[in-house]
Amino acid sequence: MKKRVVIGLSGGVDSSVAAYLLKKEGYDVLAVYMVNWHDKTGLLKADCPWDEDVTFAELVAKKLDIPFHVVDLSKSYKKRVIDYMFSEYDLGRTPNPDVLCNREIKFDEFIKALEPFNADFVATGHYCQKSEINLGGKVYFQLLAGADKGKDQSYFLCQLNQKQLSKTLFPIGHLQKSEVREIARELKLASAEKKDSQGICFVGKVDLPTFLQQQLVAKEGDVIEIPKDSEIYAVNRENDNISEISLPWHYNRSSGIPTGKHKGAHFYTIGQRKGLNIGGKVEPLFIIATDVQENIIYVGQGQDHPGLFRPALFLKENELHWVRPDREMGLGETREYLVRIRYRQALQKASLIRVEKGMYIKFEEAQRGIAPGQFAAWYANNELIGSGVISS
Repeated sequence: MKKRVVIGLSGGVDSSVAAYLLKKEGYDVLAVYMVNWHDKTGLLKADCPWDEDVTFAELVAKKLDIPFHVVDLSKSYKKRVIDYMFSEYDLGRTPNPDVLCNREIKFDEFIKALEPFNADFVATGHYCQKSEINLGGKVYFQLLAGADKGKDQSYFLCQLNQKQLSKTLFPIGHLQKSEVREIARELKLASAEKKDSQGICFVGKVDLPTFLQQQLVAKEGDVIEIPKDSEIYAVNRENDNISEISLPWHYNRSSGIPTGKHKGAHFYTIGQRKGLNIGGKVEPLFIIATDVQENIIYVGQGQDHPGLFRPALFLKENELHWVRPDREMGLGETREYLVRIRYRQALQKASLIRVEKGMYIKFEEAQRGIAPGQFAAWYANNELIGSGVISS
């Protein structure tokens, strides 16, 4: 009897080819499109709303001769992803809705919604791979980077657990993006030339301040510029006190010079350049810190401004997650891993130090734009071992 697989068909080329490959391998394939967002507030004109995507998905399913269904998960998506996103920005943190979408929706609510279909597996068009390893008679599932290093999406799945991985297939993880496009062209799929989606998962590319103003109030505040040669950076951070070097740079109004106004500190994030609308500087301004309590944004000139760089960060104990639970670190233990703090960032050499309150990550080289609320994910070679929310 054929194994039944439900493919999350988004209308894009990746999930379309994934569906084709599953059918080619002999699975009993059903396609399901997830409707997760209806509101078009803040959407940029060039972005395609979901009602166009579902048309593409239906055309692909018809071409491949597989059953097509639609499920509406918009209530769960708003509660578990969007509301979380608003609350994080309100606190001055920078959430990653795509990671949350995968953990809370695609690999949780979506799987629950598929129970009537009696599927053996759920499949997606992510560029990542899965394997398994037997240790002492117990099987552990491995989340591996995609073969296409330029498209690897394992970071977005850094919060998945063993149960979720056991039921998931990644049909295109071994392919290059160019190969996926070529397969779609050969099959004459409607999605063959469709552009990749951008922006917030299932919402699209948005003007973030406009989108956030649905719940967060705009409030004018000061922009303070911090000079590169500020005395703040004269503090010796090449020491061994990990609890000190993992702290963000601290500023106040007297630390720099007023240089403009902003619309609300919670609309901005560390490392951001666009949206300040302040000219007349020798070098471009970048945000180096935000203070939502005082409603102040601190900026510095140039990509090499010292305020953009930090040697370490901290993850709270209750926000640590181990994709491979058998490799969880013990208290007082230190390990060397490769770490990334944002999608598509090159993996960075770092030491992970487990303490009672959580875990420190000390990088071999200082990292640019460490932002609380983002996820740090650590790898052993090409296997994602665990992840956590950056606290500071």
